[in-house]
Amino acid sequence: MIVVEKLTKSYAGATAVDSISFEVGKGDIVGFLGPNGAGKSTTMRMLASYLPPTSGAATVAGYDIFRNSLKAREHIGYMPEGVPLYQDMRVNEYLRYRAELKGVRGRRMKERLSDVYELCGLCEVHKKMISSLSKGFRQRVGLADVLLHEPDLLILDEPTIGLDPNQIRQMRELIRKLGCHHTILLSTHILAEVEMTCNRVIIINHGKIEVVDTPQNLRARMRISGEVYLEIRHDFPKKVVSLLRALPGVASVDFSQNGEWWEFRLQTSADPREAIFELALKYHWPLRELRHAQISLEDIFADITHAEEI
Repeated sequence: MIVVEKLTKSYAGATAVDSISFEVGKGDIVGFLGPNGAGKSTTMRMLASYLPPTSGAATVAGYDIFRNSLKAREHIGYMPEGVPLYQDMRVNEYLRYRAELKGVRGRRMKERLSDVYELCGLCEVHKKMISSLSKGFRQRVGLADVLLHEPDLLILDEPTIGLDPNQIRQMRELIRKLGCHHTILLSTHILAEVEMTCNRVIIINHGKIEVVDTPQNLRARMRISGEVYLEIRHDFPKKVVSLLRALPGVASVDFSQNGEWWEFRLQTSADPREAIFELALKYHWPLRELRHAQISLEDIFADITHAEEI
């Protein structure tokens, strides 16, 4: 659906997007992640034909987005960050106006308006002034606008920004539902959104693509290192620490007491759980818990983008 080859955008000598290449297949829901200023929005604007590149090429549905942008735009629904809406129009007036601009007229307009009201949960507010709507409903109006011409590809730049937790949950469910019929490229700072919604992740940093993979594969790649948690009952915890530190791949061991139980946290470069279990059997340690600490996409993101504490 999307093919990007060495796409570059520079401003007055500063490079915002630096020769990036990636592909998005039909039916994918792809999370586009990166720190502020990484180049996410610039890339999305170029893909939506709102911004010309300095160099490189990109196609959507087989159409060059710069040489044949009108054809490409027929397949694209672009929702920018901070959806620009006409506040002094009613929802139905605004969406009719937008439908006409997109060439959706007559009977098809009536059908599409009915469909997007239902899909985006606007049936009860479609006659209200946009200025009277909550932030969540304004985001829904923006998404309804994107869907009017039935595009194959949705490019959504921070669709949940500024929403409260309930609104974020509702928008997440809506995006997941849209993923059944559309290819979606989704930019967000909320990493839980990507874990719950997307089947692929693109991480960009300083204008360069760092990783293109599935969330599952990224977590699997990082499980060779991380933290292991162990909880046992023992009278001499320092002896346990000595045995644990001697295991291959264990870099450090911290421990603390929780009643009659001792908790051990191991920083590792390999997975030592099988060896720990064998030690517990050998020395008859009463074992209450042994687990690899859950690695979140946030941990992976911080590691890949070399995030520093402020």
